[in-house]
Parts: sequence; structure tokens; C-alpha cells
Amino acid sequence: MKPTDFSNYISDFISRYLPNEKGASANTITSYRDTFVLLLNFTEKVKQVKIEKLTLEKITKDTIIEFLDWIQKERKCSNSTRNARLAAIHSFYKYLQYESLDYLHECQKILSIRFKKTKKESMTYLTIEGIKLLLQQPDTTNSRGRRDLTLLSLMYDTGARVQETIDLTPSMLRLNKPPTIKILGKGNKARLVPMLDAQIEHLKNYLKENRLSEPFANMYPLFFNSRKEKLTRAGINHIIQKYVIAARKENEMIIPENISCHSLRHSKAMHLLQAGINLVYIRDILGHVSIQTTEIYARADSKQKREALEKAYVNVNPDEEPIWTKDETLVSWLKKF
Repeated sequence: MKPTDFSNYISDFISRYLPNEKGASANTITSYRDTFVLLLNFTEKVKQVKIEKLTLEKITKDTIIEFLDWIQKERKCSNSTRNARLAAIHSFYKYLQYESLDYLHECQKILSIRFKKTKKESMTYLTIEGIKLLLQQPDTTNSRGRRDLTLLSLMYDTGARVQETIDLTPSMLRLNKPPTIKILGKGNKARLVPMLDAQIEHLKNYLKENRLSEPFANMYPLFFNSRKEKLTRAGINHIIQKYVIAARKENEMIIPENISCHSLRHSKAMHLLQAGINLVYIRDILGHVSIQTTEIYARADSKQKREALEKAYVNVNPDEEPIWTKDETLVSWLKKF
């Protein structure tokens, strides 16, 4: 069977253009691939077009809009997920408009599809006391608890994203002084983050217990499940939620209910900011591309806002009492106006 133009272009986009020309990360390529798998399922099930007969001509702007509406209605996707799928589709059609001028007009029509507005959730983070309570929850009398304590404390101390934590290997650790960890962020950009002595002790014990300090284990996943496989996002989220529930039973006042994996990263950033660390250094530790991204923590820190207001406060109230408090009631005083 002769391949269609769509199959040719989508194969080239995923296998050559994204990794070689654009330099996209493995996670981005996987996300884009999943988007087009969903699109193929949609065209086959809803549009009744067999995959082997799907051509670029059959995928119009209206088709893409129907697909986006379908994933929100049938798969209960949020606006954020819809926008992520649309971003993948936009990337493909930006590539296609230079590869095939025959479809330039339709490419531009699809690229005109707008992203939906998303609700900005308030930032959830833990106080220093909250972090301490959370890290007290793992049972360190067993290997699973010791792994979880090492995982949670490393995520907090380094401010690493979930995927960055999943991708860690023993080779990325430098435990000699000054201790650092190499983290691969978005777009495969590497950054070195300093680690604290307390974290080093956890790591050394964990590496020794699991034989991860041996040369043959250099490229093994740093954190793994019972099958010696990398932890997944769902797996790490399950671990965090287990200890959040336990910590809330002890003190729900300092442990917010909606704590996610990213909350540990937010917590680290907020604590650095409150300690007076320059935003530029916080940006570098978190791996933000722009300082503007890091500034969200300064805007969210109500404690700093309050302290800034207190420092700038000038008492503009007169020392003398209002005239109506001396010999008349407020009501009778107001009636004279």
C-alpha cells in the first residue's frame, strides 16, 4: 500500500525534524506523538476515515477544531491540556508550511486557531514548618521509607521538577565538596545545583544501601520502584500524597490540602526568596529561561508584601480625637451635614 502524504510528513516531523532540526527533548517528542495518536483515533472513530487513507487534504481547520472539542467533551480534558495538544498541532503545521507550499493556505488557517484562556491557579507551597513535618512522615526503619525521605528531601532542596527527578542517575551526583547535582531541564538544558550537607548524608546512605555508588550503576535510575524501573509521575505523586495525608493528620493548619509534586519546587523558591536570595540566583537554581518567570514568587509572597508595606507605612491619622467623640454621638453629628 502506498503511503499517504500525511503519513510521510508526520513520520518525518516526529523522527527527523523534532529531534534533529528543532532539538526537542524526548518528553516533548513523546507528548507531540501522543497528540497525533489521539488525532488518528478521532479521524478513524468520529470522522470514519481509515488511517491508511488519511491525507492532508482531509484534515482542515474545522477538523482540528472538532478534534479539540472532542478531547474536551469525550476525554474530559482541561483547557490547559487542550492548549498543549493545539501547540503540538501548531508545531507540525509550522513545519509543513515550509515543506509543502501546496497546503500553505490550510496551514495558515490551522495556525490561526487560538488557544483557550486558562484559569490561573493560586500557588500552593509549604512553610518551613510544613516541610519539616512532611519530611518527618516516612518510616526510616525500612528501605521504602528511606527512599521516600531521600526523594522528597532532594526534590525540595534542589527545586527539581518531577520529570527532572525521574531522569536523575547516580552519575549526575557530585558528593565531594562542594556537592552539586546536575539536572537536565526543559530542552535538555543542564544546570548545576548546589546541595546541602544534610541532603548529602541521606544520599550517601541511600546510594550505599542500593549499591548505586558502584561503577556499573552509574546510569541506573536514581529512584526506582520494586521492579527496578524509573518512578513515574503518578508514582511520585502517590508517594507525596501518602505523606501529605499523614502530615495533615498531625497538623492540618500548616499542610495545605492541595499539595502536588510541584508544590515542593514552589516551596523551595519561596523559602529562598524569603531568605533574601537574589531572584537571579533563584532563576538559575530552578532553571527558568527568563527572570520574569521567577518573579511570580515575589508577587505571590504575601509575607514580603506585608513587610514592605510596614516599612513604608507612615501614620497619616491625626493624633487628636474626631470632634464628634467629645460631646456628641456619631448619629447626631452626621445629621448636621
